[in-house]
Amino acid sequence: MITMLLAAGLMAAQPAAAEPPVADPAVKPHYPTLPVITQNEHLYEAFGGKEGLTALMDDAMNRWLANPRTRPFFANADQARIKDLLVKQFCVIMHGPCTYDGRTMAEAHRGMNVSEGSFYALVEELQVAMNKRHIPFNAQNRLIAALAPMHRDIINNTK
Repeated sequence: MITMLLAAGLMAAQPAAAEPPVADPAVKPHYPTLPVITQNEHLYEAFGGKEGLTALMDDAMNRWLANPRTRPFFANADQARIKDLLVKQFCVIMHGPCTYDGRTMAEAHRGMNVSEGSFYALVEELQVAMNKRHIPFNAQNRLIAALAPMHRDIINNTK
């Protein structure tokens, strides 16, 4: 199922908002950090607005910390900041009333050497968290499809 969603997400998208600037000219993002996925505000509502996204990220972070494939990327990181940035990023992607003030995915993951297995484990835990929060399946799919192409800026990003 994830492979199908990732393939569906490879469709080109226009940025939803001003993309974060790339501070290091050596970093060349492959995909927007803030892609457009909908003009429909109901998607943001389906996730419970900012409060729902915050609760989702709290649960997801707990799952990422518990999963041995994702724990190394979060255990010694500023978890509160990561959750805050993900809430903002998802909110902007869903056309919610937020502003993303983080880095591009290419810069944020530079040198982390995230493997394909770790990336897919992160996505799987996010899906479990969304299911636990009873987020409608079609809403989950729209978000995953928008995020999926970012894998090119996350997996094995050593440059």
